[in-house]
Amino acid sequence: MKKLSRSDLYSLEEYSTLRDEFRRQVIDHKKNRRVPLGDIAALYFEDRLTMQYQIQEMLRVERIFEAEGIQEELDAYNPLIPDGSNLKATFMIEVPDEEERRRKLEELKGIENEVWLRVEGFDPVFAIADEDLERETEDKTSSVHFMRFELTPEMVAALKQGAAIGVGISHPAYTTQLEPLPENIRASLVADLD
Repeated sequence: MKKLSRSDLYSLEEYSTLRDEFRRQVIDHKKNRRVPLGDIAALYFEDRLTMQYQIQEMLRVERIFEAEGIQEELDAYNPLIPDGSNLKATFMIEVPDEEERRRKLEELKGIENEVWLRVEGFDPVFAIADEDLERETEDKTSSVHFMRFELTPEMVAALKQGAAIGVGISHPAYTTQLEPLPENIRASLVADLD
């Protein structure tokens, strides 16, 4: 999947005009990319469109229009675009109550290393988490992690031929799985492998 460049982005003025329609398009697209994992966790699979939206929103909120600032945003978010042999996701632990969330993040320390994806007929692939920076502390994990699931050429070929995908978590304090993923999600993720 091609990385984003400055020429792929709207100017602040253009984006202000197109934002509502673009936002609707992205929200509709994301419906096929969110995978709930139990009651409090989810994977949000990223791609070129989700990252373009993220960058456009950052430029808008921060009022960034200079070339250097735009490049910094591209450099920050382009690594979350799949490379053709992997799937990339934002993993979130979603606990609204602050005190309960703090307790859960302590209990779930290390969970980012126990999230997996399985292509039908193959062993699970565990996520490579937080390549950009360490998000876990000595006492707790973070509520947000960035993950890469690196696939073999055989797995990619199987997916393109219709193999099912499953995902799960194998943490001692939180074990769950969703296999197979619904077809709309599977099809959206397989498109990332081109």
